[in-house]
Amino acid sequence: MKAKNCLIFGGSGQIGRNLIRKLTKNNYRVTIVTRNIHQKSLIIKTQANAGYIDIVESNIFEEEKIRGLFQKTDICINLIGILFEQKKGNTFKNIHTVFPSLLSKLSKQYNLKHFIHLSALGINDAIDSDYAKSKLEGEKNVTKNFPLATILRPSIVFSQDDQLTTNFMTLLNRLPFFPLYYNGNTKFAPIHCSDLTDTINHVISNNIYSKIIECVGPEIISFKEILERLLNLMGKKRILLPMPLPLAKLSARFFEIFPKPLLTRDQLRLLKYDNISSGKYKTNSDIGMPSKRLFNDEVKKYCYMWRDGGQFSTEKYNLNDNLKDS
Repeated sequence: MKAKNCLIFGGSGQIGRNLIRKLTKNNYRVTIVTRNIHQKSLIIKTQANAGYIDIVESNIFEEEKIRGLFQKTDICINLIGILFEQKKGNTFKNIHTVFPSLLSKLSKQYNLKHFIHLSALGINDAIDSDYAKSKLEGEKNVTKNFPLATILRPSIVFSQDDQLTTNFMTLLNRLPFFPLYYNGNTKFAPIHCSDLTDTINHVISNNIYSKIIECVGPEIISFKEILERLLNLMGKKRILLPMPLPLAKLSARFFEIFPKPLLTRDQLRLLKYDNISSGKYKTNSDIGMPSKRLFNDEVKKYCYMWRDGGQFSTEKYNLNDNLKDS
């Protein structure tokens, strides 16, 4: 069977790397676009056998260079997104609105079989968030330019390579207390990276078009419960301290000074809204891909890095006995 060609933007992240492995196993040839081939190519090349991956270095707004890639592909997947704005064009509008619009136009112009766009859950409700507004506007542009596009809206995505559980465990390990915004009541439906990429692979393999699909995990967990579970898995005890909103806004304004802020004012606004299935659209379960991986079961596989004693913290070794046996 002739291999199909798939063009991926954002292929070096946790979702992209996981997806590459699954697509190439199913006989897809994958082209990955990255801003820095010297920094990213080594890890990308290890995700599949030689001959199945092609890496192209390009700024995502170099339209002429990107246009040439569309001439030899069947499917385009956009996984690019940012959690906070930076200088040099890394704004919500550019990344979440303008860029998806460009990709969807090119997908239509070159008669691609499919365009899959990764958006975010809960953006309809978060009307005061610049992040959510840019995501929503990007979706509108995509469906206007490529009506058969499939838009995936995941809840928070976790894995050993994420910036969610790993960052939280690092902070919980270092701080004597951790702030609870909105009393920690915000609800999430965390989906494991592998469950999300299984869904994307299913959408491609089964030619699912023209739908918004909400991608959620098997559990609904509050922000406070997420922190409590992480602490339990790490074997730590910390004070979870509800933070008044004015103080939270002040701290977010301070954190925005740093290159990689722990919290921004826009993220704080997002935390007001639950990040669970809305009931207005089909979910990954509705299309036959229910999430199977539970939060505790998966985090348990890598949380030992934050435990006292590391991987062998729960093991009882007697060094002298081991030496006698040998």
